[in-house]
Amino acid sequence: MAKQRPDISTHIQGIPCGIVITSYFRQRTLGQRADSDIDCYGYTDAEYTVLDRKGYPALWLDRKIKDEDNERILALIDNYKEHENDD
Repeated sequence: MAKQRPDISTHIQGIPCGIVITSYFRQRTLGQRADSDIDCYGYTDAEYTVLDRKGYPALWLDRKIKDEDNERILALIDNYKEHENDD
């Protein structure tokens, strides 16, 4: 696989890594007018690739992701996407 440039730099279980966002959708909170409870509270659906520090996909590191790591990474992706066009 080819070397990639990460969108986000972070860590997984204390190991430095990069994140490349491969798909992203954010449903904002709709409140009472929502058709379902999922839409009511909102959600983020994102897929990403974990890179090692050299920029190559790191499946071994991806397997170390715990729920709290995934939640933190999704929050980082949300923040990145919200500020992506601020440049």
